[in-house]
Amino acid sequence: MQIDPKSLPWRDAYKYLNGSILPRPIAFVSTMDENGTLNLAPFSFFTAVAANPLTICFSVMRRGTDGAKKDTLQNIEATKEFVVNIVSESFAVPMNVTATEFPPEVSEFEQSGLTPAPSTVVQPPRVAESKINFECKLHQIVEVGGDQPGASALVIGEVVHIHVDDSIHLPGGKIDVQGLQPIGRLAANDYVRVTDIFELVRK
Repeated sequence: MQIDPKSLPWRDAYKYLNGSILPRPIAFVSTMDENGTLNLAPFSFFTAVAANPLTICFSVMRRGTDGAKKDTLQNIEATKEFVVNIVSESFAVPMNVTATEFPPEVSEFEQSGLTPAPSTVVQPPRVAESKINFECKLHQIVEVGGDQPGASALVIGEVVHIHVDDSIHLPGGKIDVQGLQPIGRLAANDYVRVTDIFELVRK
């Protein structure tokens, strides 16, 4: 099958991304607005960018209904700070609760029952239940697609502080993946566990 993505409604084209780029790690992003209201939301268009300076990125799609900016993006534009929390299976269910589009004045921490914990460098709190937290300062926002539904903003942040739970911190700065129990995003309502690991040695 040959497909011209411009010939499809954007929601149909989106399904090809969601069903092909698998599995996707989850950036569980905590932010704060200028009035101190906390926001928490998951984003599965997420990856590393650079090691020096340590930089990560995630993409915030505009609302599919009206093309409006999501609270996460508006908060980052206003404060230039955010925290990316890594999701473990132990709090997958409350993480999923935060994907609901609550009004801006409602804190997803309260709705999900997750615990805000003080950050070290930035103002937005981290998620206490998360075993790895990346405190970030905004580096750049790249707008893709304007202000239409399905458009997106690529948020690039410099990591200014890292929290790693002692239980998964191995010698040499390595992470115990089995202890972290990260989950990944698939399509629709599906997620994946990291339970089957194999090694390929580079020669």
